[in-house]
Amino acid sequence: MIEPRHLRVLRAVAATGSFSAAARELGCTQPAVSQQMKALEQSSGTPLLVRTGREMRLTQAGEALVRHAAGILAGLTAAEEEVAAIAGLRAGRVRLVSFPSGSSTLVPTALAELRESFPGTRVSLVEAEPPRSVEMLRAGDCEIAVAFRYPEVQRAAGAGAVAGVGAAVDAEGPGAPAEGTAEGSWGKDDLVVRPLLSDRLVGVVPEGHRLAGAGAVGIGELAGEPWIAGCPRCRRHLVDVCEAAGFTPRIDFATDDYPAVIGLVAAGLGVAVLPELALESVRAKGTATVEVEPAVRREVVALTLPDLARVPAVAATLDRLESAARRAPRP
Repeated sequence: MIEPRHLRVLRAVAATGSFSAAARELGCTQPAVSQQMKALEQSSGTPLLVRTGREMRLTQAGEALVRHAAGILAGLTAAEEEVAAIAGLRAGRVRLVSFPSGSSTLVPTALAELRESFPGTRVSLVEAEPPRSVEMLRAGDCEIAVAFRYPEVQRAAGAGAVAGVGAAVDAEGPGAPAEGTAEGSWGKDDLVVRPLLSDRLVGVVPEGHRLAGAGAVGIGELAGEPWIAGCPRCRRHLVDVCEAAGFTPRIDFATDDYPAVIGLVAAGLGVAVLPELALESVRAKGTATVEVEPAVRREVVALTLPDLARVPAVAATLDRLESAARRAPRP
């Protein structure tokens, strides 16, 4: 009989490539990992791992078992949590994945409320941008993913891809399923989607910029400026929006770190467009914000699997995330 604990160890070995690395990830000893893998191979009746140099490689049977393990473990986790709640236990565990600006704004408020109402519920947090966070949810590595996506952009007539950044983005952009489109993100029926908020994008310019005092500016007014871009998905969307307005932005700098974006703008090295959630968690010293027209917003949601949505601790966390989003201050 194949035991769930053996499947968890097999997944760790497959992900890390060695018994010792898997042991570190699981918080146990290397001999314990080796013994559990031997027990799993005996239960399976066939080799699951082959050593190649210093790494362990999955056999065909091992690959099949790892492929099915995510669904088995996710279903088992949901069953264990629901049974525990039915039995009257005031405990639960939720593994949460969120993108950075959500982690610094929505998540702290939600988890503080959750702890006050259900002090026995344990929540862990790791950061990942979509679509990676959505992949982790489907793989059984978390119970809730806080994610975002951008609307599709209608390009201006005659505005197509050009050499440089725009061409690279257009090649993998709106024409085919990609991160941010329904099929490329969370549009499938296998996920429960809890809408949280619509996060507006605002322009950020140096304090002494010619547009610093403007209440609102058209994106085309920034056409000749050097740009500082954010995460890969945000960067792709920036190019799409600009090309829809008839120009391709000259991206001089790209960084996933929002304080770095603000620092580069404040130094006069370019302009940027950032979500309001990101501005809530950074000091915008030396910069000015302007409304960008046409208005662009990203959809922020909390995602889980249908089975997990019935788990009390998961449902309570979703409720607190929704409450935090309703009360989120806007810059």
